[in-house]
Amino acid sequence: MSKKKSFALRVDPAMHDALQRWADDELRSINAQIEWALRDALRRAGRWPKADTTANNEDEPQS
Repeated sequence: MSKKKSFALRVDPAMHDALQRWADDELRSINAQIEWALRDALRRAGRWPKADTTANNEDEPQS
């Protein structure tokens, strides 16, 4: 298992609620949903390493 770095993230309660609903809809924890959203944003911005294969199926929403 890869190491993960912990840090505090403060968000507006309304944002937290929206993230929680989104995570629930995709059967993820809120932490996994935030990681997915950040990774997706980094990919779209061209800032995620192209050789990364650690996030195979964990990125895909659950059906």
